[in-house]
Amino acid sequence: MPFVNVRITRDGVTREQKATVIAEITDTLQRVLGKKPELTHVVIDEIDTDNWGYAGETTTVVRARERANRSAD
Repeated sequence: MPFVNVRITRDGVTREQKATVIAEITDTLQRVLGKKPELTHVVIDEIDTDNWGYAGETTTVVRARERANRSAD
């Protein structure tokens, strides 16, 4: 029973996009590894950008700075 956990930031991903990700991961496991789709589990965890950080800052801070830099251009 394959189990795939996908973690993404919670910031505008649609229900349709998530369904596509689940379908394509399931298809890949079937095509490449011969895993049965009916036994494949895919879980998407959406993490608030305040709870995801890198380079010593939260994703919220990093993206706000990126937006400010783009609008200054």
